[in-house]
Amino acid sequence: MNYPDIDPVIFQLGPLAVHWYGLMYLIGFFGFFWLAKRRIQAGWGNWRVDQLDDLIFYGALGVILGGRVGYVLFYQFSAWLENPLYVFYIHEGGMSFHGGLLGVLAGMALFARKYAQSFWTTTDFIAPMVPIGLGAGRVGNFINNELWGKPTDLPWGIIPPCPVDQICAGLPVHPSQLYEALSEGLLLFILLWVFSQKPRPRMAISGLFLLGYGLFRFLVEFVRVPDAHLNYLALNWVTMGQLLSLPMVGFGGLLLWLAYRSPQSRRRCDRAE
Repeated sequence: MNYPDIDPVIFQLGPLAVHWYGLMYLIGFFGFFWLAKRRIQAGWGNWRVDQLDDLIFYGALGVILGGRVGYVLFYQFSAWLENPLYVFYIHEGGMSFHGGLLGVLAGMALFARKYAQSFWTTTDFIAPMVPIGLGAGRVGNFINNELWGKPTDLPWGIIPPCPVDQICAGLPVHPSQLYEALSEGLLLFILLWVFSQKPRPRMAISGLFLLGYGLFRFLVEFVRVPDAHLNYLALNWVTMGQLLSLPMVGFGGLLLWLAYRSPQSRRRCDRAE
């Protein structure tokens, strides 16, 4: 199957170009806002609709700043050492989910402090809506013709319009971006949304998000081509994405254990606050 002919630019007005990838970010933010508003109106916790503007502002700031800084530190550290201003070269692209996650957590800490909310109450609230943006972002990666997988003979393998590398050139490869859109986006959203429909102990929803994303990302990395300048970090299969996802799996499991370890924690449910 050949890659469909998709122009990454939706339209252009003079020097202003509107890209599909940017639109995916907007879809993620608007999807988050709509679902969060619906959840608040359904009586989830002691949240107010008027807080959503600030919540999205802090979250967006964390995504953009954390995603860019994380990409530079995790994937382009040598380039940053050579030129500290490289972090500002956003026109060259490059965002890291794991960096964005750390940025969002920092933003949520500031938000929680401003509104006198518990940090874990805040992260439990936002966790079910986050996969919308993750899935949309991976669709944007597919449209941008980036982050392809390894060669495959499966019937849904796609031949990219330009060589991924000398081994994959002209061969069908795994559409790993779409695998992530389905797993980290759709499946994780369904899992978290259903799980959070009933009162859960504080930290449980956040823990399930970290555990679910970490596992999905770790598995997809087996069929995804690693960054050329990093290649495999160990054993000819360990990638940077897997290395960064393992702490998420461990910490997510720890949060779930802490959430359910005692009768007192089982009674401390965020939806009842």
